Amino acid sequence: MKPRALGYTIAVIVLLLDQVSKYWAVHSLALPFNDGVEILPIFRLIWVENRGVSMGFLTSYTDMGRWLLTLATGAIAVGVAIWLWREKKAPDAIALGLVMGGAVGNIVDRVRLGYVQDFLNLHFGAWSPFYVFNIADAGISIGVALLVLRALVMRDATPSESNNDQA
Repeated sequence: MKPRALGYTIAVIVLLLDQVSKYWAVHSLALPFNDGVEILPIFRLIWVENRGVSMGFLTSYTDMGRWLLTLATGAIAVGVAIWLWREKKAPDAIALGLVMGGAVGNIVDRVRLGYVQDFLNLHFGAWSPFYVFNIADAGISIGVALLVLRALVMRDATPSESNNDQA
C-alpha cells in the first residue's frame, strides 16, 4: 500500500473509532454529565463537553468562537491532508493519518454539537495529567509525538553526512 493510501486509511479508521466510541459513551452507556464511572484505579469514564481545544485552552461559549475554532481546526486538517498527499515515508504517513483522523473527528463534533465530546480520563488519585480526552485527541497526540520523534531522533542521514562517512 502506498504511504498516502495508508495514511488516509488510518485517518478514516481513527475518525470511525472516534465517532463510534463517543456514541457508545454518551448514548449506550449514558454517562452522566461531569460524573464519572471508575473502571480502574487509574481510569474512569466521564462525559465532558469540551468547548475549547487541548486541555481547555481557547474555551469559547459563543457561536462565533465555536466556528472560529472549527475553521482553525479545519485549516489544520487541510494542511495535514496536503502534507499526507505528498508524503513518501510510511511512518510519517501513519502519524499524519492519526492527526488528520483525530482533527476531523473533533470537527464533526464541533459542527454537529457545538462542542467536542470527551469521556476518557487517566488519573492518579486526584491528579489527572491528561484531563478528559477522546479517541480523536489520542490520535492527534500520538501522531504529533511520532512526527516529533522521527524529526528529532530518527532522521535520515543527509547526503553530505553520508559522503563524510565514506571519506
